[in-house]
Parts: sequence; structure tokens; C-alpha cells
Amino acid sequence: MSDPIPPASLAALAAAHRAQVEAGSRLRARDAAQALGASEAALVASGALGEATPLRPDWLDLLRGLTPLGRVMALTRNALAVHERKGVYESVEPTGHALLVLGPDIDLRLFPRGWAHAYALGGERPSIQIFANDGSAVHKVYATEGTDRAGWDALVAAFAAPDAAEPPIALPPAVESGAETPVDAAALRAEWLELKDTHDFFGLLRRHGASRRQAFRLAGEDLAQRLPAGAAAEALRQAAALALPIMLFVGNRHAIQIHTGPVSRLVDAQGWFNVLDPDFNLHLKETEVAEIWRVVKPTADGAVTSIELLDAQGETVAMLFGARKPGQPELPAWRALAEGLAGRPLAA
Repeated sequence: MSDPIPPASLAALAAAHRAQVEAGSRLRARDAAQALGASEAALVASGALGEATPLRPDWLDLLRGLTPLGRVMALTRNALAVHERKGVYESVEPTGHALLVLGPDIDLRLFPRGWAHAYALGGERPSIQIFANDGSAVHKVYATEGTDRAGWDALVAAFAAPDAAEPPIALPPAVESGAETPVDAAALRAEWLELKDTHDFFGLLRRHGASRRQAFRLAGEDLAQRLPAGAAAEALRQAAALALPIMLFVGNRHAIQIHTGPVSRLVDAQGWFNVLDPDFNLHLKETEVAEIWRVVKPTADGAVTSIELLDAQGETVAMLFGARKPGQPELPAWRALAEGLAGRPLAA
């Protein structure tokens, strides 16, 4: 089946979406746009989902403007995982090429270089939605029962930009798995073993020209071991049973969102594995996760173990760690949990 041809204008896109709905479609925005061959940003901008106010792309000030509004819900997703966390946008600070939000509840690493469009949607569940220059969704913020609605309206009015450029209508091209180049496995492993901080892993991959999946396959099973399908859901089940606090990362190329704390209410439904706690929700399309790895990274505080999920293109879907802060060793219970999933002792 050929890909759908996107409508020629935002008005045509809105009409096509109305036809979708009238035909009984209940697709969410991302999937509805994809079915029409259009970007999600264009579907929002068309007004098909309700009146959309374009906003000025002054990202730091916009995010800082959320702080006095009180409790909101932050949402970051990729194709296979949706991460929703309620809380307050606190400690919004720029650092290098990133913006950090470092509150105890909402914890974000944001990369605005590729951001281009933002819209405020009204209705019963107001939201501010940010999109990349290709029209893909980056990050969304929803008002909750604890949000200052008058302050929300004032923020939208202050950042309204009626002359903002329209987003691209066509659906962003699918990400294809890049060709892997030869990597010196011994040199990669030797440098891996000398890591002092988990954040240094990104630089290691760049220096060796290795993809994440390639590095996992080459490092040796003491550092990266393939886990069976369903291992991530099993890790969450065991963490919930132990009331074990974890760190759960979900992101895309432009934003990463982190939950730190325990998980409790787990529901498996129609191919999605869900965490449905009062302040944290995760929706994981577990059946389409291509690979799950148990990964060990040496640090100055001792080995740190993660469970990392990859899609068919080798892109990161989600990462799980035991809850910890710099200067603290890994939780022994988390290491034991991961060891049980792997079926063998972990590297020291």
C-alpha cells in the first residue's frame, strides 16, 4: 500500500480530519495525522483539534512562564513510549545547547536547536504543544486541576504570535537505520571500561563512530547483554512489588523526560504496557520494541546498570535505572533485579 498523499493546505487537512472523525475514527492526534500523510504540527495548526494559537518560539521564557502556574502535566514521547508526569516546572535553566528543568517531579533535558513551532490549544484540557522543524511533536504541557487557569491564559496571550510561520504539512520522513561502519571492538571495550560518568557514554559512541546498538553488540556480555522480550515489563513488575524507586527515561531527538520514584499500578492492555499512577503514567508499546539490553557502565561511584529498549532502527525507546544521584552507589536491589533478568552476575 502506498503512503497517503498529504492535503495541499491546512484547510484541506482540517476537512480531511473531519471526514476521518465522521467515518468513526478515534485515532489520537499523532496517528490521525500519520493516516492523512501529514505532520502532527500541521494537524494542530489547521484547527482540526480545536482553536490553536501559535506562540513565539522564545523557548526559555516560555518554559519559565510555566513555573508560577502550579501543577501541570508534562508529556514527552516517541513512537513506542509515552511519558506523562505531573508536577511544577522548577529550576528552568539553560546550559550549553540544552535547557534543563530540574524539579523533583518534572525533570527534563530539552534540546531546542531543532524546535520550530508551538501552539496553545484551549478547551476542557488546555495544552501547549511544541514541535520540531519537521512538524514532529517534541514536548507537550497540559493544564491540570491544580493549574492556575487565569495565569495560563495570560501566558498564552503574552506569547501569542498570529503571524508565525506555518509548519510543514507533509509527514516527516521515516527514520531509517543508518549503515554501521567498522568499529574496533577491543578499543571500544577498553574505553568503556574506563568510563567515570554515565553521561560520558555519548562521547564514547561518537569517538568510535558506533551506534548504540552496535556498541552493545560489540562490548561483551559483561557490559551489554541482550534480554528476552518482555524484560522491561518484568523489571517494572518486580520494581513495583519491591516498592523500589527507579529512574525511567523516555525521549525523542529533541527532549528527554525522567521519572524518579516507585511505580505501582501496572496494566497490560492491547499491546501496550502501562504505568497508571496518580502523578506518573507510562504507555509502552511493548510488542514493537525490537531489542532490550542490560547495560553496565562504570562510574566514579561504581557500576551503574540500565535496562535499555531499542526500536527496529536502533533508536532508544526508553531506559530504566535504579534511582540514584551523583555521588551515590547503585541500589543493590536494582542490581539484583537486573541480574535476575540477565540470568548471570553483573560486572563489578
